[in-house]
Amino acid sequence: MTPVFPRDPETLKRLVTREVAALRNAARRNAGVRLDDRSDSGSPSVEAGVGTGTGAGDRVDAPVTECSRDRDAGSAVGCPTCDAEGSGNDPWACLCATLPAIPVSAALLVPVRDGAGRAVDFTVRAGNRVRSAEWLDAPDRLVGRRLLDVQPGAAAGGLIDALAGVLESGRALTAYAVDYTEQRSDGLHRARLLYEAAACRGQVLATWRPARNRTETLSLDAQYIASMGWGTWDLLSGETTWSEGLHAIFRTEQGRPLSLVELCDAVLLDDVPRFGKLLAVLLDGEEPPGEEIRFGILGEVRTLHLVAHPVIARDGLPWALRLIARDLTAQVRSRQRLAATRRQSERLRDEALAERAVATALREAILPTHSVELAQRGVSVAAVYLPAEDAPVGGDWYKCRALPDGRILLAIGDACGHGLSAVARMAQQRHGLAGLAHAPGTHAGQLTTWLNELVCGDPAAQTATGVIGHIDRERRFRWASAGHPAPLLLRAGGAAKLDADHRGPLFGVLPGHEYATATVALEPGDLLVLYTDGLVERRGEDIVEGIDGLRRVLEGCAGLGAQEAMDRIVAAFTPEDNEDDTCLVAVRLD
Repeated sequence: MTPVFPRDPETLKRLVTREVAALRNAARRNAGVRLDDRSDSGSPSVEAGVGTGTGAGDRVDAPVTECSRDRDAGSAVGCPTCDAEGSGNDPWACLCATLPAIPVSAALLVPVRDGAGRAVDFTVRAGNRVRSAEWLDAPDRLVGRRLLDVQPGAAAGGLIDALAGVLESGRALTAYAVDYTEQRSDGLHRARLLYEAAACRGQVLATWRPARNRTETLSLDAQYIASMGWGTWDLLSGETTWSEGLHAIFRTEQGRPLSLVELCDAVLLDDVPRFGKLLAVLLDGEEPPGEEIRFGILGEVRTLHLVAHPVIARDGLPWALRLIARDLTAQVRSRQRLAATRRQSERLRDEALAERAVATALREAILPTHSVELAQRGVSVAAVYLPAEDAPVGGDWYKCRALPDGRILLAIGDACGHGLSAVARMAQQRHGLAGLAHAPGTHAGQLTTWLNELVCGDPAAQTATGVIGHIDRERRFRWASAGHPAPLLLRAGGAAKLDADHRGPLFGVLPGHEYATATVALEPGDLLVLYTDGLVERRGEDIVEGIDGLRRVLEGCAGLGAQEAMDRIVAAFTPEDNEDDTCLVAVRLD
């Protein structure tokens, strides 16, 4: 049967409380019991071999809390060290003899007073051999010397005043932190030392140690670098111990760790079942796999990876739980941002694909096909649209159609930009020209002027370029230009650019401008090529060089029909080379 784990914090807390109580009851049955060893008469009442007390015949000495010579005369018990020959009955000799047993730096200090009786320094009377830092001398090497001589940084760190305060107030000094700095022959040194001190009979016993030893410092650095921490929960005594890293993760004060029950309240509701499973497995004395659990910590959600194991006693019962937590919040948020970016990229790609499909369908719907009527007039036409490498559609357009008056309208243009907005502007200009072209008696200059007014009158429009012309019944090409590259003419094996001295400004730049026209007589076999700048513009290259390259390719098309010449040009200017979209129209007079 699959076990069911709690799904809410209250049920989980009841489970933890019940399991811990059962463990304590099981452990209590085999635990030794310490009985009260005092009776009403004050004599020992512990029987031999009972519990963990002393057995019959053992002598229990009362603990000595002060040197016997400090007691009232006649009631003191002799102290062997103080009474030893040569001690001079010095009550401090006993204490001095025990200094080597203290595991941290320790010294007995005698105050040095000024004329007003204030302690301004201390003389080291005795010390042990424990060095608190590699660059500091052991206290036993300082005996007989003043503290300010051997630890010159003591005054700046406030230590002298703190020790003097111990003498004056009689209150012990506990965990007094001093950032001790000293300039030595090999350089500047600093250590954070914790001092403990107590006074008796005008002298001070002081101990000092590093705030953290090297192992503790490396451990703390590792916790902060890896965003991790660890904790131990003693299930029998209820004592909980956390590392500084775990306190930092849960934003709790040092010395105030969360119990298992309090930890249940911090788990997000959706993660309670997984956290409950982890605790249940631990309380059963087994080691669960690692879990990612989310906790609510000071109003924000933090994701922790938890690895834990039980501490098993010989009776098979878990008496403590040990847990290592690593804060994965930053990584989880990075993954979430990455996923959001990926979703946004996919959405933008889908939008781009949809835009491409719409724009392509729109372009195919509005760009012209070549009518049989043009061929009947002895003119063959080929046209192509080449999209830019990074943009499937743009604003390039062309128009070639027979007019009712017998002329052939031939035009090409480039509306600024890419995408649907450029396609919309392209459609506006092309359809505008188609309507204007049917006005009777108009010439290319008038059509270009009117189209410029149309673009200038649209506040949403951008600039554009274009060439508009007519091929009349006498096979003359009369054309106007609005900032557009001049057409190329292939005749008798040679290609040249048409003279464009009459070229006017771009569409949309100068309202009211009258565009001029130029006329070129065409001959049978001529091939006229109109193109947009995307075909001849290259990054880092002058457009003149691009046009000259097109001219050379066109010269190689001598004797070819319009479509064959178009194919050769397209092969020479592949779409991969294009940084802008391109329209290309080739007209051959048969």
